[in-house]
Amino acid sequence: MVENIVGILGGTGLGEALSEQLSGAESVKPRTPFGKPSGEVLLGNIGSNRVAFLNRHGSGHKLSPSEIPYRANIFALKELGVRTVISSGAVGSLNEQIVPGDLVLVDQFIDKSYKREGSFFEGFGAVHCEMSEPTCSRVRGILGNKAEQIGVLTHSKGTYVCMEGPQFSTRAESLMHRFWGADLIGMTAMPEAKLAREAQMCYALVALVSDYDCWRPRKEGEDKQSLLEEIISNMEKATENCLRLIKNVLTNEKGLVFSECQCRKSLDLAVWTDQNQIDTADKEKLKILFE
Repeated sequence: MVENIVGILGGTGLGEALSEQLSGAESVKPRTPFGKPSGEVLLGNIGSNRVAFLNRHGSGHKLSPSEIPYRANIFALKELGVRTVISSGAVGSLNEQIVPGDLVLVDQFIDKSYKREGSFFEGFGAVHCEMSEPTCSRVRGILGNKAEQIGVLTHSKGTYVCMEGPQFSTRAESLMHRFWGADLIGMTAMPEAKLAREAQMCYALVALVSDYDCWRPRKEGEDKQSLLEEIISNMEKATENCLRLIKNVLTNEKGLVFSECQCRKSLDLAVWTDQNQIDTADKEKLKILFE
């Protein structure tokens, strides 16, 4: 097994841009105990880092947020040797100070998803991972420092509400999320972040702000076409900045994988079931998560 790979989760545009930077690129088709991941994993090198990219929505953005095989995606990356994951995804802003086109390094989540398989350990035993700090502060710090160095406007923290979708929020829901103190709303970060913690991987999320969520009234007389054009423009700006940030981090940073990070020890005290009560076949199936 190849060790110490940096995994990148994102969309097609991010993958196409990163693939141009990869040396020795190859595609692999992993299979896991949880089925096939969203698509092929692209492996290669950028600077001193070995990189694995996976498009979470699959080829042609076919998979809706509820249909993404989150467990297969994270398991496949761990099995390939990924120990640090940098994820990216589009969000709406719930905070007046977080402007469309900005980047946000998410530090907290409120999980409202309910259709998705949220743990590797169903049927295995009682496994309870600590989630008070759901993203890796060390990787977030590296991303934040690099963003400042290269002049990419990036908010150092933000609370992300993950809704089930695929429909967007009602205005009442959007106002409620603001009342909760949330900054962003999206559909893909959960259970991705929880599964990365169960897999003992460092996980950071760069959120790309496409627009203000519907709590904020639209401009009077604005038609749907002009609104769509504005959102696309914001996403292009945010995606370009995200690509610039990730490329610079991968090219210039060597400490993205750190074996002593607490994220890498998240299962140390998490298994509450008596080891004698856990099926040997289940232990074998999931042993990669404990490495």
